[in-house]
Amino acid sequence: MSLPAAARGFVVFLLVVQVVQGLDDWGVTYSSTEICAVKGSTVEIRCSYTYPSRWKGSVNTVEKTFWFKQKGGQRLALTTDSEYAGRVENLCENNICTLRIRNLRESDSAEYMFRFETNQKGGRYFGSPGVTLSLTDLSVQVESNDSSRANLKCQSSCDLPDNDYVWYKNGEKIQTGTSPSLQVDLSFQDSYSCAVKGFENSPSPSVCVTGRDSNTLTYTEGSIGAPKGSSVDISCTYSSNDCITSKFWFSPERSHQGQNPSQPEDLSKDSQYAGRVQILETERGRSTLRISDLRDSDSAQYLFKFKTPSFEWRSDLPGTTLTVTALQVQVIRAKVYNYSTEAELKCHSSCSPAGSLNYVWFKNGEKITSMNTSSYEGLFQPRDTVSCALEGHQDFPSPPVYAPRIPSLSRPSGEINEGSSVTLTCSSDANPAANYTWYKRNSNADLPPLSEEAQLVFRSIQSSDSGQYFCTAENELGRKPSKDISIDVKYAPRIPSLSKPSGEIKEGRSVTLTCSSDANPAANYTWYKRNNNSGLPPLSEEPQLVFRSIQPSDSVQYNCTAENKLGRKTSKDISIDVKYAPKTSSVSASPSAEIEIGKSLQLTCKSGANPAANYTWYKDNQTLPGGSKDIYQLASITLEDKGNYHCESKNEYGQINSTSVRIDVQYAPKPPSVSVSPSAEIEEGSSVTLTCSSDANPAANYTWYKEDEDSPTASGQIFNITDFRAEHSGSYYCEAQNKLGRLNSTLHLSVVADTSPMIVNITRFSVVVLGLIPLLLWMRKKKTVSSTSEANEPIETVELESDPVYENVSDLNMVSAEQTEEPEEQEDLV
Repeated sequence: MSLPAAARGFVVFLLVVQVVQGLDDWGVTYSSTEICAVKGSTVEIRCSYTYPSRWKGSVNTVEKTFWFKQKGGQRLALTTDSEYAGRVENLCENNICTLRIRNLRESDSAEYMFRFETNQKGGRYFGSPGVTLSLTDLSVQVESNDSSRANLKCQSSCDLPDNDYVWYKNGEKIQTGTSPSLQVDLSFQDSYSCAVKGFENSPSPSVCVTGRDSNTLTYTEGSIGAPKGSSVDISCTYSSNDCITSKFWFSPERSHQGQNPSQPEDLSKDSQYAGRVQILETERGRSTLRISDLRDSDSAQYLFKFKTPSFEWRSDLPGTTLTVTALQVQVIRAKVYNYSTEAELKCHSSCSPAGSLNYVWFKNGEKITSMNTSSYEGLFQPRDTVSCALEGHQDFPSPPVYAPRIPSLSRPSGEINEGSSVTLTCSSDANPAANYTWYKRNSNADLPPLSEEAQLVFRSIQSSDSGQYFCTAENELGRKPSKDISIDVKYAPRIPSLSKPSGEIKEGRSVTLTCSSDANPAANYTWYKRNNNSGLPPLSEEPQLVFRSIQPSDSVQYNCTAENKLGRKTSKDISIDVKYAPKTSSVSASPSAEIEIGKSLQLTCKSGANPAANYTWYKDNQTLPGGSKDIYQLASITLEDKGNYHCESKNEYGQINSTSVRIDVQYAPKPPSVSVSPSAEIEEGSSVTLTCSSDANPAANYTWYKEDEDSPTASGQIFNITDFRAEHSGSYYCEAQNKLGRLNSTLHLSVVADTSPMIVNITRFSVVVLGLIPLLLWMRKKKTVSSTSEANEPIETVELESDPVYENVSDLNMVSAEQTEEPEEQEDLV
C-alpha cells in the first residue's frame, strides 16, 4: 500500500510481501499478509485475481466478487454483515479489488479473504490464507527524568507514519505539531491525551501524569450509528481529585443555536429532547446518555462536562458522534424470472446498531411472522413490496423495495419541428431506483439501445428520428417496458422527384406525371409548364398531372413545386417528348408555283412528325428519283417539269400524303401564226377574218396593227373585216404579248377585181414571205430577239366598230408571216 493510503488509515504493514494463492490459471494475490491499524481510522486491503478466459469449453467471465471473514465457522460476506453496515466498500477495477473499512473497531481485528465467482458452474475461487488485520489504540506513555518535568509520548503497538499530532490537557486542545512527544510540568495534577490530526475523533484515553488522582474523561465510543426510531446509549468514564459540583451532557450543535453559545445547554433541559433523554449512572465515574425515539435531527456530537470548585473540563476533546439513519432494504442477490423474482434481502442501516436486534419484515404491508433476522429470502411477484423495521419500532419501517412500475413517458407539447432540441423523459416508481434504457421500434427484433439515461435527448432532431419509442425501467427486482410514444418530426418539403412512364410516349395515349416530395405535414403540389412566360400559370394542383390523350403540343418541359407551412421546394424539369405520325402535310413552292422557264425552283414538304419523317416526292403520281428529303430542288426548270407535285411523309407511326401543288412553267409567246379566211380570192365587198395564235404561258394578249398606222387596228385573237375594199389592202401584223415578252407576225392583204389577179397577188406575197424565212433563221442564230415585257393586259376579242366592213369574217387561208422564234423552235423548223 502506498504511504498516502497508509497515512489515511494509519496502517502499518508488519510483513509486506506479496502472497499468491492459486491453482493453474486461477489465483488471488494479496499485497500484504498482515496489516496493523489504529482504532477509529480507515484501512484498505488490496488484492489482484486471475482466471482462465475459457473454462470447460465455454467463455469464462467474473460475475461476483466479495470479501469475507470466518465467523462461527461460517464465511461471512462483509457487505451483508450488520457489524460492517455503512463502513465497508468493495472497489474493483481491471482485476484489482480493494476492501476499504472505515471507523475501525476492536472487533474488526480478523483475517480477511477475497472470493470471486464466474458464470460457469463450479467457477469460483478464494485466496487463503488471507490478510490479518490487527487493531490498536493510541496511548500516552509518561517518561519522567526528574521530579519536576515529564516527557509524554503518543504511541501505538503499530509504528505510526509521520504526521501531525494533537495534544489535549484536561479536555482542552493545547498543541498541534509533527512530534509525537510533549514536555509537561509535574507540579500540577493534569490529565493528557493525544490524537493524530485529521482523526481527532479517535483520541487516546486521558492519562494523569503525576500518578496521583487527576481530572480525566474518556468516551466509550467515538461514533455510534442507530436506526431512526430506536434508542441509543452514549457513555463515558470520568474521574476527579476534587468534589464534582455539576455534570451534564450537551451537544455543541444545540448550544450554537442558544442565546449564549459559550454556555453549553444541558440536554435534559432541552425541549427538543423532552421525554426522550435519560442520564444513567450505573457505577461511580461512568455516565450514560440514553436517547430514545431517535429522530434525524438527533444526528450530532455529544459531549460530557463536569466541574469542581477549582476545575472545569474543557470541550475541545472530541466526544461521541451519533448518526441516526433510516433502515433500508438491500437486495443482496436476485434472479428475475418471467413472472416472479427470487431474491435475498437484508435490512440495513448505514451505521451498525449497538447490541443484538430483532427485525420485523413486511410484505405488501403485512407482517411476515416467520422472520426476525436482518436477512430475508423469498419469491416475489412484480407488484410485491417488502420493507423491514426493528422489533419494537414498527412505526419506523424502512422504505419498501419493489420492482419498477410501468414507466411513464413525457415529451414536449405541440409540434416537433426538424432541427429543434427534443427531450423524451422516462420515469418509473421503483426501489431500488430504476435504470433506464431507451429503444426505437423498427423491424429488427433485437433492438439496439439508444440511451441508458432517464432522458433521451435529440440536440437537433431530424426527420429520420420520427417513429415509435419506448423505454425500460429495471432494477434488481425486475424490469418493465413502457408503452410506445410517437415522435412525428415536422419538416419542409425536400426537393421533389418527378416520374413519368417508361418508354416512348405516343400521341393519344394516357400519360401521368407524378410529383413526390418527402415532407411533414404532407406537401401540396403545383404543376407548371415551361415557356417564355415568366409568370407560369399552374396546370394542376394535384400530385399527378394527367394527360387523358396526350398531344404533340404537350411536348415541353414540366416541373412541380411541393409546399407546406414550413417551406417550399421546386423540382428539376422533366421533358415530355410525344411521338406521333406525320400530319397536315403540305408542299410549298419557292419562289412560286408559277415559275418562268429556266429558273430554279425549290419545293418544300412540311409535315409535323416525331420522330422526323422520311419523304418521297411524286409528280403526277409518279415517284421522283432522288426525292428523299423534305426539299426537292429543280435547278433549271423546263416545260417537262410542269405538273402536279406532292410529297409523302412517313415515320414508324404512320404516313400521310400532302395536297398537290401545280407547277405552272411560264414562258414568253412563241412566234405567232396568222391565218386568213376565206383562203380563196378576196373580192371587194367580201368579208375577211384574220386569226392570230401563239404558244405562250400565261396566254398571250393579241393586238392587230396596220402598217403606217400608229394606233392598233384591233385587239383580240381574231380580226374581222366585213366589207373588204381597196383601202383595206395593205400589210397587217399581229402582236402576241404576255408578262414575259412579245412577238409579232405580218401578212399582206389586197383586193382583186377578179380571181386571177388575186391569186397572183397572194402568190407573190407568199413567195416574198418564203424568201424571207431563211434570212430570218440566219439572223436568229446570230442574235436572239429580245422580248419586251409589258404590264399584263386582259385577253379579249375586240372588233372594229367604226366601219361595218370589218364584220362577218369567215375562215381564211393560213398565210405566211414575218416571225421571230426561239432558237430551239427555229431549229425544229429547219
